[in-house]
Amino acid sequence: MEVTRIENVTRTFQVGKTETRALRGVNLSIESGEFTALVGPSGSGKTTLLQLIGCLDQPTSGKVWINGKDVSRLNRDQRADMRRGTIGFVFQFFALIPTLNAYENIELPLLLVGKSQAERQERVNFLLDAVELTDRANHRPDQLSGGQQQRVAIARALSTNPSLILADEPTANLDTPNGKQIMDTMTRLNQETGVTFVFATHDPRVIQYARRVITLRDGLIIDTTEAEKIPAGD
Repeated sequence: MEVTRIENVTRTFQVGKTETRALRGVNLSIESGEFTALVGPSGSGKTTLLQLIGCLDQPTSGKVWINGKDVSRLNRDQRADMRRGTIGFVFQFFALIPTLNAYENIELPLLLVGKSQAERQERVNFLLDAVELTDRANHRPDQLSGGQQQRVAIARALSTNPSLILADEPTANLDTPNGKQIMDTMTRLNQETGVTFVFATHDPRVIQYARRVITLRDGLIIDTTEAEKIPAGD
């Protein structure tokens, strides 16, 4: 089943008299259960593409479909509703709320969608176990390592049982062992839950985990490589 489809999408930014064409006619389809990397140099358009798929932005032209719905021209509130129920996000800088502990950070999206206390407790405890942080449930972000914070962020992204997780440079602020643990965790959750993961990265150690690699340059997709053709990492 198709989770997202991008049809001839462009995105142009205007700053003063300067016009930047971040995307220049992108076509892409992502199926349910994929574990896909968007790669390319800075300025290639991969983060812009993630933002469009995540309903954080709108295309200048073209269409973006999420679970069969055209989200290209939704207003801000409608895009927020789509994000809340369908899409989870994992950010480079974790984006945890510093005054909340791990349990509360994971629970917050469930509060926002009106889940009962019993439903929240069951889901949060399941996710804490899934990311191997049950013993850190009462720790605030400043009491956790970078890798632990990112695992909390992954659990939070999965809390509302979305069909799609978008991760922007999820290992960029982690050392090699923690980066490997994050990618191992994301891979395992993809396999166990079937949720689709799409992540943007520069890191060749991360790219080797992908089952499909989509390469962008100057706002265009220039190559798509399937897993069996992806060179192994070092």
